[in-house]
Amino acid sequence: MPINPVIKLDAIEKTYHTGEVDVHAVRGVSLDILPGEFVAIMGSSGSGKSTMMNVIGALDRPTGGHYWLDGIDVSTLDRDELADVRNEKIGFVFQGFNLLSRTTALENVEMPMLYHRERISAHEQRERAMHCLELVGLAKRGDHHPNQLSGGQQQRVAIARALVNRPTLLLADEPTGNLDTQTSIEIMGVFQKLNDQGITIIMVTHELDVARFTKRMIILRDGKVVTDKAVEPRSVAEKELQLLRQEQQAVKLVKE
Repeated sequence: MPINPVIKLDAIEKTYHTGEVDVHAVRGVSLDILPGEFVAIMGSSGSGKSTMMNVIGALDRPTGGHYWLDGIDVSTLDRDELADVRNEKIGFVFQGFNLLSRTTALENVEMPMLYHRERISAHEQRERAMHCLELVGLAKRGDHHPNQLSGGQQQRVAIARALVNRPTLLLADEPTGNLDTQTSIEIMGVFQKLNDQGITIIMVTHELDVARFTKRMIILRDGKVVTDKAVEPRSVAEKELQLLRQEQQAVKLVKE
């Protein structure tokens, strides 16, 4: 039986009209992303990767071609239908954690369910939010506010929030951009564990070290795909983290 792709892009174009100049941000991109894949979309500034993220995330419409998300032709949807797709089909993780400062981690994770098209009871909201915090290793921090959490813990809360509506796709935009090296590795370990459970992940990044934790690299240049290849993912091993901690401790001792 053939496997239907989660993402199917067919000759996607995106052109921005700025005065008398047309900017061709994406030029005829066609690709499929299958269920359970872990994909990095890479490229330098101006390559079109941010535009691609906006199209895949149903945040922007292509000016040409077709985009199917989980079998739905997103290109044909109106504004309200696009909002429903974003809320129910896609979980977003951004570089900035975007947590509400006056609410607990658990309440932050519950937030997307308040906008779900189908009503979810308060009891189920609490259970689903706790389950997602457990998935990212923060079950014991549910009553903490963002200012009581480290940067890595805040990003874990943001990941749990992205998962709570049980999306078809997890879309991460530079998710380690605000984190130090050790915390970045730990967060990539979280993504790898989620992917091992079958969650489809697309990660937009400019960092090769981050992309090496994924299973497929797509590189854009001037709005076109120039590389699309499967890679052997780098594993997040405890030994690697231990060595990094030892290096950081040695640097600290030298400074003292």
